[in-house]
Amino acid sequence: MPLSRGEQIARALSDRIVDGDIAPGERLPSEAKLSAEFGASRAAVREALQRLKTLGYVRTRTGSGSYALTPPAEQGDDTWLTARSDAERGELVVFRTAIETEAAASAARHRSEADLVEMRAALEAIDAARRPSDSVDADFRFHRTIARAAGNRYLAAALDRIGARAIVVPASRIAHGDRLPAATASVRAEHSAIADAIERSDPLAAQAAMRAHLVASERRRTVDGIEPDRREQHRYS
Repeated sequence: MPLSRGEQIARALSDRIVDGDIAPGERLPSEAKLSAEFGASRAAVREALQRLKTLGYVRTRTGSGSYALTPPAEQGDDTWLTARSDAERGELVVFRTAIETEAAASAARHRSEADLVEMRAALEAIDAARRPSDSVDADFRFHRTIARAAGNRYLAAALDRIGARAIVVPASRIAHGDRLPAATASVRAEHSAIADAIERSDPLAAQAAMRAHLVASERRRTVDGIEPDRREQHRYS
């Protein structure tokens, strides 16, 4: 069955996001510009954006536009890691937690001084980031360094296979633009707790800190994903 015009536009835009032509956190062109670019109606463009939102490629801010998120996998042997729904994203979080908590514990046992230097450099890069795309890159660098410090090629390979899509781009990172959101302080504290435990060579503390961070990260994603007028209600549910 031929693709609808909206499906064609969605596929073209998702390719740009996966290829990195549209970076995580970057605003997509306006509906008017997309309509002109693709020679399509506004309705077709809106259909495309809704499809991208459903598949987890973009987040829409009322009155501001649509912003790219870290894309799911689409190609090669990594298709089994593609998360196309909230249920599948939840499963990916469980998988990632299993991998990364063990990686953190192992890193606490096996890390080298060079690993510690790289971890601290990644934390500094996270603090220095002002664009969502830079924040995502630095965040993944931090987690990847821990996996490599674990001294287990399979743990490192598993995180590499998940890739930067493991890093959540919550609405707060998009909503505040160049201003650091309050949530950044929590993320910084969580990362620091992981790094400190690894530096102290404390596997149990490193494992617990990583688990706490991933649980908090998932909560930020799910709460941020709720429309503002429902967020207060969600807090008390």
